[in-house]
Amino acid sequence: MHPSVSPHPRSASSALESIALVLLGTLAPLIAFSQTPSATLYNQLCALLGAGGVLLGLSASLPRLNGSAAAWALVLLLLGPCASAWLNGLPLSLALSASALVGAALFLLVMAQGLDSGARSTWFTTLCWSLLAAGLLSLLVSIIQVFLPDLPDGHLIARSGIPGRAVGNMRQPNHLASLLMWSSVAAVFLADQGSLRKADRRVALPLLLFGFVFAVILSASRTGMVGVFLLALWGLLDRRLKPASRWSLVATPLMMAASWYAMYLWANSGGGHAFGAESRLASEGAGSPERMKILANAWELVKRNPWTGVGWGEFNLAWTMTPFPNRPIAFFDHTHDLPMQLAVELGIPAAVLIVGLLAWSLWRALRDSMRATDEHDAVVRRCAFMLVLMIGLHSLLEYPLWYAYFLLPAAFAFGLALGPLEDKPRGRAISLQVPAFIGGLAIVLGSLYAVWDYHRVVVIYVPPEHAGPLADRIEAGRKSTFFAQQADYAAATSLEPGPYALQAARSTAHNLIDTRLMMSWAQSLHATGDDDRARYVVQRLREFRNANAQQWLDMCKDVARPEDKPFQCEPPKREYDWKEMR
Repeated sequence: MHPSVSPHPRSASSALESIALVLLGTLAPLIAFSQTPSATLYNQLCALLGAGGVLLGLSASLPRLNGSAAAWALVLLLLGPCASAWLNGLPLSLALSASALVGAALFLLVMAQGLDSGARSTWFTTLCWSLLAAGLLSLLVSIIQVFLPDLPDGHLIARSGIPGRAVGNMRQPNHLASLLMWSSVAAVFLADQGSLRKADRRVALPLLLFGFVFAVILSASRTGMVGVFLLALWGLLDRRLKPASRWSLVATPLMMAASWYAMYLWANSGGGHAFGAESRLASEGAGSPERMKILANAWELVKRNPWTGVGWGEFNLAWTMTPFPNRPIAFFDHTHDLPMQLAVELGIPAAVLIVGLLAWSLWRALRDSMRATDEHDAVVRRCAFMLVLMIGLHSLLEYPLWYAYFLLPAAFAFGLALGPLEDKPRGRAISLQVPAFIGGLAIVLGSLYAVWDYHRVVVIYVPPEHAGPLADRIEAGRKSTFFAQQADYAAATSLEPGPYALQAARSTAHNLIDTRLMMSWAQSLHATGDDDRARYVVQRLREFRNANAQQWLDMCKDVARPEDKPFQCEPPKREYDWKEMR
């Protein structure tokens, strides 16, 4: 143990700590097994289960109340789903899911920032080992997905649907890249603090960083490549790191260039290999036109709803049901930018307040890492800060914090970075031992319940032998606590168009709207006599120029007499506000 770390009870709490952080940091991003309709649900529930275990372990570390602006930001965020369910008709299942996730993050942040320096070091070291393991295993998964693409079975290793690109077991290249950046920070901390064997330390860190950077190139994630330059900047500026760690970080852009060149040679060696990063750069360039369009559309919605926004969870519905002739043709349920997402859903005042509180806390974490007199504690704080900064950067280009396996470790690391500089509390400190235990137990039990609850909708999409009629399975699934919207989607798109399917379509439209749902929604509106709204939905569908809807829309060309044309062939008589469609 580092000399500055005070003795800390390990025994049973140590085992719980390790298991919990393995679930949260290692296993959650590595689960490949999934069941329709969600590809990452088990990853997220594993992260929640791990977070509950972390809270149970934290209760043994005797955390003390230590407020921060970041905690107040999460409190404000927690009000969003509740308000939207009350004011906007957000389905209860969606409101409960979002509230549970933000609430778990709030618990983790508050409890982690109440630890003393000894407990903070112990927890952060274990977190880094878990992230390092996740990175190494994800590197192996990435190599298999790119170089042995026929080997993954979809259960232990996910299949990549993008030739020449690694997607990890989270099935998203950008998520893989963000995890690898976290693993790089963890490797730097462990090497810098002597947790790696002394004889191998100077060799191990450059090799680890090279492996993670190589996997970023395999993912072809532009966000990950920007993260590599952030690692190099960290090495240049952080004088509290050991020289070997700093030079290893500074060399990461060279590692990226070498990885790119190696992949270029392999792809052009005559074997017909695909190099995803090169293909992506040639087709899309360094930017992302589709994301620029969605940001422009989101800004238009902000200008129309500047004070209160469209409501938490309502962006997809508001955007889809608002005319945007130049919209991106993909279906988006997020703006891919955290400040913009908050502005469009909660309004400019709330977004400015929440982002301001988070930014202030991030600055405070950096400031405290520079003020810390203990060198070991300073590096713990700095590396925890870097974990948060990395995912914050990603959140300006994507939406990783909407996934439990990123939000919860980030909240935990943020809390560790914001801990008090002095272990001795001023005045009478309030113990959080009981709230940590109760919160942890509730999250553990809730996660296990959610696994059972999810199977109520799985049987709709993948019925077992001797399953009951579809209508009965859908009705049972609509009673799900957290996943009723998935049953609503099945009802809206699989059952006969009519009042029941229309009610389900309006409910699941708060979650994600796609081509199939829009067609079924329009047909149910038509079946209930609301032809003008049906035509309005069809008009919005045409803007997406989706091939899956073309045959249905082309029916209009085959009808000679105007009176024989299907309802979808006529334009609506007026434009509807998106609120009139929910």
